[in-house]
Amino acid sequence: MQQRHTPAARARAAATAVGLLAALTACAPGTGGEGIVVTTNILGDITREVVGGEAEVTVLMKPDADPHSFGISAREAATLENADLVVHNGLGLEEGIARNVTAAEEAGVPALEVGANVDPLPYASDESEGEPDPHFWTDPERVLTAVDLITEHVVEEVEGVDAEAVRANAEAYAVQVAELDAWMAEEFGALPEENRRLVTNHHVFGYLADRYGFEVIGAVIPSGTTLASPSTSDLKDLSDAVAEAGVSTVFADSSQPDRLATVMAEEAGVEIEVVPLFSESLSREGGGAATYLEMMRANTEAIAAGLGGD
Repeated sequence: MQQRHTPAARARAAATAVGLLAALTACAPGTGGEGIVVTTNILGDITREVVGGEAEVTVLMKPDADPHSFGISAREAATLENADLVVHNGLGLEEGIARNVTAAEEAGVPALEVGANVDPLPYASDESEGEPDPHFWTDPERVLTAVDLITEHVVEEVEGVDAEAVRANAEAYAVQVAELDAWMAEEFGALPEENRRLVTNHHVFGYLADRYGFEVIGAVIPSGTTLASPSTSDLKDLSDAVAEAGVSTVFADSSQPDRLATVMAEEAGVEIEVVPLFSESLSREGGGAATYLEMMRANTEAIAAGLGGD
């Protein structure tokens, strides 16, 4: 017996079909709907300051993580591919999720590679020499450029935001970053020139050195990534350079153990203090570097104190 459908039944079926189509469209890559997705927590904090309450901002990298090695779940990857805008550092920093960012771009998601657009510097030495350095945030002046870039991309790519509100947020935050820059210049300016010599656990402070007149003696891991490993000869070469330069402090990233830095200090045959810095990741709330501004102030105070400042 042939089943007959009443008008009401046909209407219900049509509504169901429309609902299913809408659900499938919402889940399709590149169609947006997940707000702004940011890869690193440093850029996440900056983006949230710019966006305010105008859009949802999802930050993939957890506090106290290593940007070179962190990964994401399948759910987070799906969120990335359904974003209205992806903000990522780029220049090889987020090594663990580079393929996910590429997949999102291939799916048609608008993406801003901040590092490539802030006049990046090349690494000056060792394994990464000549390659673009992704650690631009240690120079607040370049962060001001990043604020402008993020602002314009949010206004252009994210539907429903109040452009005037976003630009006002960005302007207010830029004032704070400019004040940070002036304060850092004053703090570092109090250091004798011969004390402005940096040794770190890997090459991460090239921009800070360029901005404020430091000399980078070397790095325990002679690379721009924490995924590399130093050889015995690398440690010997650096310890010799440290001893010759009379450096008394080595700075190690707070997310990385300082064992190698300690071994290098012992190899140098001089008394060296290993001081932790928040160089590549924000901390959890209350951890001393929960925001970009807090992180940079903490690092400035630690560097100035470690190198003989007041």
